[in-house]
Amino acid sequence: MRSVFAILACCGAVVVAFPKPAFAQAPVAQIGRDAPKVVAVDPATAQGLTSAGDDRPPPDIDVRAADFISENVRLKGQWFYAAENQGRKLPTVIIAPGWGGTAVMLHKDALDLARAGFLVMLFDYRGWGDSEGRVMLTGQKPGAGGDFTAQVRELRGYVDPSEQVEDWFNAISYAVTDPMVDAGRIGILGSDLAGGHVIAVAAHEPRIKALVSQVSSVDTRPYKPYQLDPANVIAQANAAASRIATGQEPYPAERARIDGAPLGAKVGAAVGAKVVRWAPVEEAIQVTTPALFVLAQKEELFANANNGQLACERVMGPRKLVMIPDITHYGIYDVERKRAMMVTIDWFDRFLKPAGAPTRVPVNPKEPERGPCNPPPVPPKGEEDANGSGEGHRAQDASGRFN
Repeated sequence: MRSVFAILACCGAVVVAFPKPAFAQAPVAQIGRDAPKVVAVDPATAQGLTSAGDDRPPPDIDVRAADFISENVRLKGQWFYAAENQGRKLPTVIIAPGWGGTAVMLHKDALDLARAGFLVMLFDYRGWGDSEGRVMLTGQKPGAGGDFTAQVRELRGYVDPSEQVEDWFNAISYAVTDPMVDAGRIGILGSDLAGGHVIAVAAHEPRIKALVSQVSSVDTRPYKPYQLDPANVIAQANAAASRIATGQEPYPAERARIDGAPLGAKVGAAVGAKVVRWAPVEEAIQVTTPALFVLAQKEELFANANNGQLACERVMGPRKLVMIPDITHYGIYDVERKRAMMVTIDWFDRFLKPAGAPTRVPVNPKEPERGPCNPPPVPPKGEEDANGSGEGHRAQDASGRFN
């Protein structure tokens, strides 16, 4: 947490100067298909990364600032595009991180999409990475002429899914004003918690023409066996919400670690009961946008059957599910990042690019519009085709999940 002072500019308007936030995310190295496997780690626990703005792009990619306002908070983002496409109107993909992540973690994905012919907008949520955070008044001293000196605290490094989804909506409203954005060809990409955010966004935003949800966390309500006592988890969250509402407890400390991740405590604590009632899977039935789900076969943080696969079954538009074999949740960011990005590019090629535009592989006109959510296994590495999907399990009945 930070405390800063600002002088009231005129009768009730607080002007706050923010210190530059610290950054504690480290990039995951790109790993080739034939490279030795490494242990997948939670990217939110990586340390020692500088600002996204300090990361220098390769010479074939142009990067410029994409700063915008979301509910009176200035968010920091970047545009990525191939240098040869400077000034052209392009199909556009918007990306934001999952739980505890920051935008700089996703630079490799942005570079791959830019090289594939897309304009890419990557941004940090409020209170994370390079973005500013909301502030709360913690004290004030009277001044002359009705002015006062205000002491405020910037709220950073907490997890509030509803706020983050509002940041997505405002990112889209900002993006359509850029002259390089083809406003009729906008896609969104999210992983982990953001894999649920893109479902929530597409359910209410008709300007989205394609989405990709990776290692999809679309229902964070507690259930067994991932929480041994779901009712107690909910009770504790509700009690925390009451303490916040009555002023007995502040927002969680910046980047507080929470228990529950098999590979180490996750970074970023939830605000009150915001996470235990978050379930964009219930909105999936409103999604008519073409939706691709890229899941980890050995997902250990939640049940695919109650998350990505259930959302896949519920979406109403074109759909496809790719189950990447033999990886756990964080493998999507390192050991199989390239495979996940290839199927992602192919999906955006199919549904965002105009007819005749270059694509990574030829678009298969015979591929079904609504693929199975319980697909056959992926062939061994080196033998898969462009349309390979993976082993899965039919979504289970979610009734009684809180018992």
